Amino acid sequence: MKDLLKLVVVILIWVNSSILYAQDPNIILIMTDDQGWYDVGFNGNKEVKTPNLDDLAKQGIIFNRFYAASSVCSPTRASVLTGRNPLRMNIPTANSGHMIDQEITLPEILKTRGYVTGHFGKWHLGTLTKINRDANRGGKDKFLKDYSIPTMNGYDEYFCTESKVPTFDPMVYPDSFQEGESKQFGWRSIKGKQVTKPYGTAYWRGVEEKSISNLEGEDTKLIMDRAMPFIEHSVNRKKPFFSTIWIHSPHLPVVSDSIHTSFYKDMTLRKQIYYGAITAMDDQIKRLWSKLEELDIADNTIIWFCSDNGPERDTPGSAGEFKGKKRSLYEGGVRVPAFVIWKNQLKGGQRVNFPVVTSDYLPTILDILNIQYPDNRPLDGKSIWKFIEDKNAKRNSPIGFLFENQMSWAGERYKLISEDKGQNFELYDLKNDKGEVNNIINKEFEIASTMKIELYEWINSVSNSKKGNDYN
Repeated sequence: MKDLLKLVVVILIWVNSSILYAQDPNIILIMTDDQGWYDVGFNGNKEVKTPNLDDLAKQGIIFNRFYAASSVCSPTRASVLTGRNPLRMNIPTANSGHMIDQEITLPEILKTRGYVTGHFGKWHLGTLTKINRDANRGGKDKFLKDYSIPTMNGYDEYFCTESKVPTFDPMVYPDSFQEGESKQFGWRSIKGKQVTKPYGTAYWRGVEEKSISNLEGEDTKLIMDRAMPFIEHSVNRKKPFFSTIWIHSPHLPVVSDSIHTSFYKDMTLRKQIYYGAITAMDDQIKRLWSKLEELDIADNTIIWFCSDNGPERDTPGSAGEFKGKKRSLYEGGVRVPAFVIWKNQLKGGQRVNFPVVTSDYLPTILDILNIQYPDNRPLDGKSIWKFIEDKNAKRNSPIGFLFENQMSWAGERYKLISEDKGQNFELYDLKNDKGEVNNIINKEFEIASTMKIELYEWINSVSNSKKGNDYN
C-alpha cells in the first residue's frame, strides 16, 4: 500500500510539473554578428532585402533604442547570458577571457525550471578544445586557461565555432581570389572544383568532438539544420526549450552564392556579397519560423532578435543616422536592430523608444517566468517586462558602457561619453540630437557633473566585481 501511495504521489508531481512546463514559453535568442542598426528593412533600409525579419518584427515589438552591452562581440555575448556588464567577469574585448564557472548563466537557471537548453552558431566565450589549434584561440598553448564550452555553462547540447567563419562553405576559403574579393572581406561562393584551403576552424558538438558532415553551403542554414532538430526533440519530450542561435552573418569574411548576389546585381560587388549574406540569413529566419508553426508552438515561443554590435568599418554595413561603427561607444557602435515577438502575450505592430540593453535579457526572462535570481551580486540589466508595451515608459537608471579607453553613461535623454579614459567628456541630448553632433557639456554642466558621479560609482562597482569579490 505504501509503495502504491508513493507511486501515486510521484505521478501527481509529474503531471503537475508537466502542466506547468507546458505553459512556460519556449525562448529563442537570435543574435547576428556586426549587423548595423540600419542593415534591416524594418529600420528603413531600402537596399538590403530582409523580408522575413521585417515580417516578424512587424508582428512583434521593435526597439528603436536597443543597445549591445559592448561595441564588440564577446563582451556583448557575456552580458546576454549573465545580465551583467562583461567587465565584471573580465571579458573586455573579443578573443579575451572566457565565461568563468562562478558566473550564473541564464541557461543554468532555466534548467532548474525544466527547460532543455541548446546553443547553436558562434560561441566566442571561451576556447572549445584543449588539443587542437582552432580559430583565433584553442589548443595546448597560452589559451588553454580560457577553455569554456557551452555544456560547462548550462547548455545540454551545442553546435558552435569558437569565433568567425566564412558565411558560405564555412570551413574553407578559395586558393585564389577574383578582382574585388579578398580573404579579409569575402568572396563569391566557391564553385565546381576550385581549389580550396582549410579556414582553420571547426564546428564543435561535444568535448573534443568536431562535426564532420553537413558543413557545406550557407552557414546560417547549417546552424538551423542543428537547431531545428533540437527544437523538435524538445517538443516531442513535452519540454520547454531555451536556445541561443548566434549567427555569423554579416561578420567578415562575407561569402554569398549566386542566388543571393543576384538580388543586388546592379550594385557594387562588395554590396552584392555583403547584402547577399544578410538576405541568405534572412531566408533561414523564415525557415525557423515555419518550423515553429509546423510544430504548433509559434504562438508560445518568445523570439528576441538583435545584433552584437554596430557594423564593421569599411563595409557596406550601416548604422544609418547614428555616429560611429563597431569598436565605438557612440550610438552607431552599440545601438543595434532589435525586436521581440511573443504572439500569446504581446500585441504586435509597435515601436518603442524605451532604452533596452542585452543585459536586460536575463532579468526580463526571469521576471516573465516568476523566477528569483539566486544571488545578491550586482546585475546591470533590468527587467523590462512591465514596460515593454508602454510607449511612455522611462528607464530609472542609465546604461553604462566600457570598452578600451572609452566609457559612456546613456540615460533616458542625455548621454555622457569619453574616448580617453575620462580625460575629456562630451554630453549629448539624444532626444534632440540622435546623431551626437552637438556637444552640450559646457551648456549643461550640472547634468554632466551628476552623470559623471554616477558613472564613476558604477565603474567602481564593476571593478569590485572584476576582482572576484562577487563570488565570496
